[in-house]
Amino acid sequence: MATETRILDQTDENKLPLSEKLTFGFGNLAANLMLTTASSFITYYYTDVVGLSAVIVGNILLWARLFDGASDLAMGAIVDKTRSKHGKARPWILWMAIPYAFAMILLFTSPDFLGSTGKAIYAFVTYVIALAGVYTATMVPYNAMIGTTTSNPVDRGNLSTSRTLAGFVGAMGVTAVVLPVVNFFGGDKQAWTWMAAVFGVISTVLLLILFKNSKERVIESAVAVEKVPLKTNIKALLQNKYWVIMILYMLISFISSGLGGINIFYAQWILGDPAKVAIIGILSFMPIAAGAVFMPFLLSKFSKKTITLIGGIVMMIGLLIIALFPENFSMILVGLVIRGLGIAPGAVAGFAMLGDVADYGEWKTGIRSEGLIFSAGTFAEKVGSGVGGLILGVVLGLGGYVSQGVTQSAEALFAIKAIFAYLPIAFTAICILLILFYDLDKKLPEIAEDLKAKRVNG
Repeated sequence: MATETRILDQTDENKLPLSEKLTFGFGNLAANLMLTTASSFITYYYTDVVGLSAVIVGNILLWARLFDGASDLAMGAIVDKTRSKHGKARPWILWMAIPYAFAMILLFTSPDFLGSTGKAIYAFVTYVIALAGVYTATMVPYNAMIGTTTSNPVDRGNLSTSRTLAGFVGAMGVTAVVLPVVNFFGGDKQAWTWMAAVFGVISTVLLLILFKNSKERVIESAVAVEKVPLKTNIKALLQNKYWVIMILYMLISFISSGLGGINIFYAQWILGDPAKVAIIGILSFMPIAAGAVFMPFLLSKFSKKTITLIGGIVMMIGLLIIALFPENFSMILVGLVIRGLGIAPGAVAGFAMLGDVADYGEWKTGIRSEGLIFSAGTFAEKVGSGVGGLILGVVLGLGGYVSQGVTQSAEALFAIKAIFAYLPIAFTAICILLILFYDLDKKLPEIAEDLKAKRVNG
């Protein structure tokens, strides 16, 4: 069986510049300008702006994102085989910066001359191009950079914190400004395209800054590395039980996040004011960003498993408040804040855990594939969001939701409440159960010493 010997250049790994830690988050800010806009508004755009049925939209999102999820694993393998003067993950940030803006525009266009079937096909194709293509080719390498920028666990935690903070600030900003920006451009279908163009240009600038101000320090020697076949890489991944746990954990987490597209429906039909979607969005994400600020301190005191479990319990408390008071706006806001504070630990620790999972994989199998391992994050993100979008569309369809309707039935209103207030409880419970099986933290010191010895002697 082919094996992989690695020579790591880790000079100055304890001197990761503050500016690099800060600008590392720009990648996830750009990610959320596309992904959160899609997750939060694409269902509404397809149904109430373009005019497609909720069931058709749910199927578009599911099948597009399943295709999209497969592309993540493929992109992970491509990253692992990339060799350039900029590294193996970082150059993709440069190559995809401009296509990223065009992908955003494609995502929110729908030609008027197409009929319903044509619009559905066009939506599917452009969604795949944007999310399965350009987004994947940008964000799989970006996530892998947590592993290739440094091997220092503290710095990995700092990079993950920067990633999480910037991402949720971006998500919060998106939910607050999308509708005002659309209204600024006229509020019609074309206005959505202009909004996407603005977000696309901003994303390109952010990605270029990220590229310029980053460096890969965990470097493979072109002489010492024997390329490992993809089949062998995948077999090694499946032998890594912690990778399996984390991909399932992230998948379920993002299924719950994918239900966030219900927010605008909830604001319009349950709370009676579509403008309240901005407040819901802000209080969905602001507590996560605020909680993430404290994660480096907590990660230095407690294990990743411990803070993630505590976060899950806090999330459950927030969700129960929302479920008990589904029409009380004040209590909903309280529940959102508590839920957000509970999300922060897992959001930060999750990607730092993947760096540890890569160490474990190399220790157990001799094969270390950051690209494939970190592709779990974007795979789970997009497939989970797709399943969440399908659930949203199917439940709305079963409830009899009428696209562009003046009124909705009692069944449709209950369906909206179920998606917003009840289903996330079940998904959170599953995540808590999964993380109970993650016991890698206590093994890391031994793994680190063994790997250090192998690299010195290798």
